[in-house]
Amino acid sequence: MNFCKQRVMEVLSKGDLNDSTSRVCDLFLSILILLNLVAVCLESVDSINLQYHHQLMMFEWFSVSIFLIEYLLRIWSITADDSARGATPWGRRSSYIFSFTGIIDLAAFLPSILPLIMGGLDLRWLRVLRLLRLLKMSHYSSALEDLVSAVHEERRSFAATLYLLAIALFLSSSMMYLAESDVQPDNFKSIPESMWWSLITLTTVGYGDVYPITPIGKFIGALTALMGVCTVALLTGIVASAFSNQMVRREAIFEAEINAAMSDGIITSDEKLHIETIRARFNIPEEHAKAILDLLSEKKGPKTP
Repeated sequence: MNFCKQRVMEVLSKGDLNDSTSRVCDLFLSILILLNLVAVCLESVDSINLQYHHQLMMFEWFSVSIFLIEYLLRIWSITADDSARGATPWGRRSSYIFSFTGIIDLAAFLPSILPLIMGGLDLRWLRVLRLLRLLKMSHYSSALEDLVSAVHEERRSFAATLYLLAIALFLSSSMMYLAESDVQPDNFKSIPESMWWSLITLTTVGYGDVYPITPIGKFIGALTALMGVCTVALLTGIVASAFSNQMVRREAIFEAEINAAMSDGIITSDEKLHIETIRARFNIPEEHAKAILDLLSEKKGPKTP
């Protein structure tokens, strides 16, 4: 039984390079998720939904069945994962159920089952909730994890920039309220109402639905636009720098693993597989990894079997 749980967990987890079954499962579920997004979008087109409603519903129930089985299998097999939180089997299961991925896995099929339990629900909202299935890709991609990790590492700089953005938001909306409230009482009748224009201007969107018409208001608008460019540039630079630093650290870890494998002058087949697994996990391009390996090989001159 434990072996079965272990194998099911390995198949449902992100596939290793030497586990073809797990990789096929990952590919199947990824394609199914993408097809579901296409189906949900097509359902919103009345002419397509009217003509192919039966086919779309059949595909929806097929997908719901697959996602439900996957969810139950993950709950059943999580007890075999020693890295999962919780000392007891139910502790590990609850840690998965209430985790981010567990909630997303539940949301992948629950909106389609709710109409059977509760009548009178707005199908448009349920259709939008079904788009949460896109987040199931986090099982097979580290993009969201990388973003959260990058922001967390630069959280102080990020918070400082958001603080500057908040200052600019309140300052510009207050000044614009004083300058434009008399001539445009509908658009700038209060500071909270003026914050719409301020936020759109600071984020460099500029819809053009609300804009100043007095000379002082135009001057304040120009200053707000300049502050917005500076603030957005700071936020973009912080995130870009965090991603860059993260990649540098990953390359350093990758180089350290290669150095450890070369310590005895020979890179064995197991060490090669371990290095390739780390390369795939860190999303390092094969050409880049080969260049690092060749450079270190020239320095140490290992003998590969």
